[in-house]
Amino acid sequence: MAYNGFLGTFTPRMDDKGRVTLPARYREAFAPGIMLVRGQDHCLFLFTPEGFEDFAEEAINASVTDERARGFQRYMLSNTDDQRPDTQGRISIPARMREYAGLTKDVVIAGVGKRMEVWDAAEWARYEAAQEAGYASPAKDLLIQT
Repeated sequence: MAYNGFLGTFTPRMDDKGRVTLPARYREAFAPGIMLVRGQDHCLFLFTPEGFEDFAEEAINASVTDERARGFQRYMLSNTDDQRPDTQGRISIPARMREYAGLTKDVVIAGVGKRMEVWDAAEWARYEAAQEAGYASPAKDLLIQT
């Protein structure tokens, strides 16, 4: 059975116009469009339109009478950008998104299953180093089962 999610780590450079080239192996998946979302941990999430629908369903359908749900809904959806990659497989990351994620020229695009994430390369290195010990010696009740 073939896995059809997003995997791997890619290190494109962002140009002066805020454009980043998507990994070649995933360009076809993103050809119908990309939903660029402010993610947790100050990175950006990249979803296919279908993946975004699954991800955002609870927020979109949240109760308008729940103050916390409204706040999350407003923040997430108002900070989402719908794009189509250009003919060279690039997307433009708006200035507000670049600022939120602290992006510089050196970025990392990480495959994380149903989404990809865009990180500043230095921040990704710090994050990955902080996660290494927990991954190398996972708690027995974590996701990984032997």
